[in-house]
Amino acid sequence: MMRRFHPKGLRTMTPDSRPPLARRYRSFLPLALSYAASGGSLIVSSAAQLLTFAILARFLGVHEFSLFVAITAVSAIAVHMCGLGGTECLVRRVARDHSMYPAMLGHNMMLIAGTGVALVIVGSVILPFFFDVAENRALNDFEITMMLITNIVLVRCILFSEQVFIAFSNFANANKVVMGFALIRTTAAVLACLVFGVSTLAGWVIWQFVAHVVMLACCFYALRGLGKPKFRLVREELRLGLFFSIPFILKAARQNADLLVLSLVTSAEVMSSYSVARRIIESSYLSVDALNRIVYPGTAKASQAGLHHASERVKRIFTAAMLISIASAIAVWILSPILPYLFGHQYTSLVDFVRALCWVLIPVGIWAVAVEALGAAGHQGARASVLGIGSLIGAALAAWATWYAPPTGTFVSYYVIETGMAIAAWAVYLRWVQKDRDRAERAERAELARTQDLPSASSAAQ
Repeated sequence: MMRRFHPKGLRTMTPDSRPPLARRYRSFLPLALSYAASGGSLIVSSAAQLLTFAILARFLGVHEFSLFVAITAVSAIAVHMCGLGGTECLVRRVARDHSMYPAMLGHNMMLIAGTGVALVIVGSVILPFFFDVAENRALNDFEITMMLITNIVLVRCILFSEQVFIAFSNFANANKVVMGFALIRTTAAVLACLVFGVSTLAGWVIWQFVAHVVMLACCFYALRGLGKPKFRLVREELRLGLFFSIPFILKAARQNADLLVLSLVTSAEVMSSYSVARRIIESSYLSVDALNRIVYPGTAKASQAGLHHASERVKRIFTAAMLISIASAIAVWILSPILPYLFGHQYTSLVDFVRALCWVLIPVGIWAVAVEALGAAGHQGARASVLGIGSLIGAALAAWATWYAPPTGTFVSYYVIETGMAIAAWAVYLRWVQKDRDRAERAERAELARTQDLPSASSAAQ
């Protein structure tokens, strides 16, 4: 209890008797601290990833670095197929009921293992026909297979570990996974390139694999006390998991369509500068992602009885996301001139490309809030329709615009796609809020009618 002087004497001030504004700030403080920690970890992670990217760009050279980017782009699509979206189901179900963790853990482990093996086999058969990492054919097949195992299976397992901690609202350990993963890869790049003089992709593949194995071992050690898995498929979540993963697969395909076309119609410098610029923009989005990852479990709980129950919460999240997106875009614009000192002055178009793309963070932040709310409420079909259809149309538009007027058409298509996504996402979100509200009102009227009928039935019986 806390006592304060009052003109009429001493009185007791309980938390509920504080002014509403004070209670509101007091309730907001834990979220603000969580965001600061989450955002800080993602910013450190983003900086470490960019440093890794810069080191590899400098030391591998144009040809080797282009191979690295191409294979990584293919793996970025496959990693969303690995596990079939089971991580979202785990976060949503465990956030609502912690006793679901063993079943959801086993469910995810089975899906990651099965799909991971299949993806690596398919990739190791197809990719050697398109990419030459080593001159010896057997060694080339081995190197590409190692890259696929690293960038698909190991990455998916590490990202899954982060989601487990988020499901339990243990953001401190989730942040450690994010930062640890980025710092281990940066350390590997520093040791490989700066200390041991690695200058080929074949040499980097080994370092990359070892770094991921070390990180995964740390994740397994951190998760050991949460419970053992129950190896069974949670069948009702398979469809929702597919709905969750398919949009990300299509989004990854959309994000790589422009790169593939640029590689055919522009110079290596333009293609490389654009790929680096887009990597910077994607890293800058982490400031919004930091907000979404800490509010997702809470939104899942708030929307359990209907999305309309979380509408006020989503409005506050939207306001915060807008402010963060604008601030991030301004920061990228201001800091872009230092990029050539980091990545190398051979990237002559880099600063102009980054400044042309930085404002796309605003529409991305807008639609991300709506689709995350749909996902947290369990409306994965609606969420998938927005992201899936948007990605299909976006891939075609980006490819056509890039082919027609590179690279200006690429930039224009980027803004058109993301703005269209924002409009579509919020239209679908508002529709589902109204549907859930109407459903709840019908249920209340039916319950009221039933309770009113009970006394009448009782009187008639008497």
